Amino acid sequence: MAQSRTTAPSVAAVDAVDVAKNFGAVMALGGVNLTVPAGSITALLGPNGAGKTTLVRIIATLTRPDRGRVSVLGFDVAEAPAQVRARIGLTGQYVGLDDALTGRDNLVLIGRLAGLAHRPARSRAADLAELLGVADALGRPVRTYSGGMRRRLDLAASLMTNPPLIVLDEPTTGLDPASRQQLWEALAELRAGGTTMLLTTQYLEEADRFADAVHVLSHGLIIASGTPAHLKGLVAGRVVEIRLERPDEATAAVAVLARRAGLTAVAEPGSGRLTLATEDGADTLLSAAAALRGDGIAIADLGLRQPSLDEAFLALTEPSEPATATGVRP
Repeated sequence: MAQSRTTAPSVAAVDAVDVAKNFGAVMALGGVNLTVPAGSITALLGPNGAGKTTLVRIIATLTRPDRGRVSVLGFDVAEAPAQVRARIGLTGQYVGLDDALTGRDNLVLIGRLAGLAHRPARSRAADLAELLGVADALGRPVRTYSGGMRRRLDLAASLMTNPPLIVLDEPTTGLDPASRQQLWEALAELRAGGTTMLLTTQYLEEADRFADAVHVLSHGLIIASGTPAHLKGLVAGRVVEIRLERPDEATAAVAVLARRAGLTAVAEPGSGRLTLATEDGADTLLSAAAALRGDGIAIADLGLRQPSLDEAFLALTEPSEPATATGVRP
């Protein structure tokens, strides 16, 4: 089971101020400010090249910033990197395990390197394997593990010292839906025990479902921050969703909505599903329905909902509009 812990409420798990990093002429981070409250799940979202992994590497003491200050649980990453490393667990995009060793030997080795005696290391390995659903495979070489099992064992390795902060860089990339669900169930239990998590993810529904706070990065800057609900509210008041009786009429339906009602719809290829972002909700829904009905296009389903985090993310990181550090578009 996850072990409970407490962290002084006045000390943030991560506090980053004006963090900048360049790689030659390429700006990876342009002055990022980020606070991760203790006991929270905080998500970093952004397109490829936005600076997410660079920020994670700085927090984990693997890369030094060119400018700014970062502290982890009260310790400066530049001045006290050993103290920071002793208090975090890092799970990267690529599983860092020895394929020739068994799962148990991998975990025990990491525990021993971290200063645990042999018996406590074996006990901790067994507890984590049970928690993460790989107990039955502990005696097998890691080369025989599936991708999902390897990722869960890698997470177990990062937890061998029971760190108060876990940094997860796209932990579910490449996993099938069942493996992703198993991993998130384990992370939810760890969070309930007081573990703080900072994660980057390409699966926006995970951030929507699990994160307390989301920070959107674009071109090395945080352009928007808040709860998933807050970020959705930045894009549009509501979304009209239409499902057509005949999916092959989607292109025609988009044209009809533009011509007859002045509405801009987006069609999901092959599905017959259209979406329209709107501020006036019900009026747009009624106008869209009337326009399609007037042109003989049959509607299977029609509804009004809040924007998804995917839609908010795509709108906030739209490359045609420059990002600002405040989250307000010019």
